[in-house]
Amino acid sequence: MYQSLLNKENTLAVIGLGYVGLPIALSFARKIKVIGFDIHAHRLEMMRNNIDPSNELTRDDFIDCDIEFTNDLNVLKKAKFFIVAVPTPVDSHNVPDLTAVLRASETVGKVIKKGDYVVYESTVYPGCTEEDCLPVIEKSSGLKAGIDFKYGYSPERINPGDKLHTLETIVKVVSGNNAEALDQIAKVYHLVVKAGIHRASSVKVAEAAKIIENTQRDLNIALMNELSIIFDKMNINTFEVLEAAGTKWNFLKFFPGLVGGHCIGVDPYYLTYKSQQLGYNSRVILSGRTINDEMANHVAKKTVQAIIKSGVNVAQAKVLIMGCTFKENVSDIRNSKVADVYNELIAYQVQVDVSDPRANSDEVKHEYGFSLCEKIGTSYDAVIATVGHNDYKDLTEEYFKSLLKPNGILVDIKGQFRNKIHNLKYWSL
Repeated sequence: MYQSLLNKENTLAVIGLGYVGLPIALSFARKIKVIGFDIHAHRLEMMRNNIDPSNELTRDDFIDCDIEFTNDLNVLKKAKFFIVAVPTPVDSHNVPDLTAVLRASETVGKVIKKGDYVVYESTVYPGCTEEDCLPVIEKSSGLKAGIDFKYGYSPERINPGDKLHTLETIVKVVSGNNAEALDQIAKVYHLVVKAGIHRASSVKVAEAAKIIENTQRDLNIALMNELSIIFDKMNINTFEVLEAAGTKWNFLKFFPGLVGGHCIGVDPYYLTYKSQQLGYNSRVILSGRTINDEMANHVAKKTVQAIIKSGVNVAQAKVLIMGCTFKENVSDIRNSKVADVYNELIAYQVQVDVSDPRANSDEVKHEYGFSLCEKIGTSYDAVIATVGHNDYKDLTEEYFKSLLKPNGILVDIKGQFRNKIHNLKYWSL
């Protein structure tokens, strides 16, 4: 398979062209023939015009790429090697939502042929590829996994907004249904991954490796968030504590904050869901999730308390939230906990403006029911800096003074302005 792809005798297809899929497709397209498949026609049209709908890639990233963007199954049939890179979120009850990956599996089943390969990159719980996804392919195709076609799992590790750690520079974990499949899949990925390939012993091991990467980060951030609540009661700034503790060589440098997005705030639920099915109820992992999910309410509550202490009627208060994306320097608003801060403030009848230089107001409106303000106002009782965009890094105390009432407070969730503020009322995690 590897050699035929390299010689451009066969074609590789990527199904799902979002934050994960598009960079993968374009990286391969600089080496081999690629079909980029997505169900959204308007996104495909943008990509045909060298525009990344996710605003992660530039026009230059599309240059010299041998790729055909399509939503046509007849075109997809030309591929021999399929990579599935669709989202795997959780529902409103934090239960894994496999809708997209199962639909993608059905799509693969309609076009896969004997001798083809399919590799999943979507984050799932251990066992999902073989127990949930492959049966869908088999049902749609009439073929048998591992006999008529080979399969594997290679977890995505792309970090949105990070220009240093990219597909090419992160070690790629790969797995296959047997030694031959593993060897071919590893060679294919080696075409684009310069950092090296780690060959996992099984598909389940590769699935589990991915799921604990974000679970580990989630738990460490949860510890920082809990510490920030404790230190707040002691009138100690958490970031100053972490700065001091971080001088020891083996101290792990994690920080408190809102934990959202489509990875860290989601992946642990996939693991706890599967463990529950197997009769084990998670204690540590779910405790961490509870702490992190409650931080938005904590921030809103502390803001309201500060407003009340300043003598303002909460129902007449006005607050500006700066930043709406789930993390810094991206346009992605999926599972942004900023929306939870907004909703909690609204519950107190506070008037809330939300601004973000990177987010799309229409997308915010569609996802969360409120729009971004067209122009930042003045005379706010509180400004909440939620996201550490580079767009904010040069903001000064004078700037925040121009936004706030004389007795207003700056709430700095990320602690990014703590060394700049000397005269304003100030609070951070």
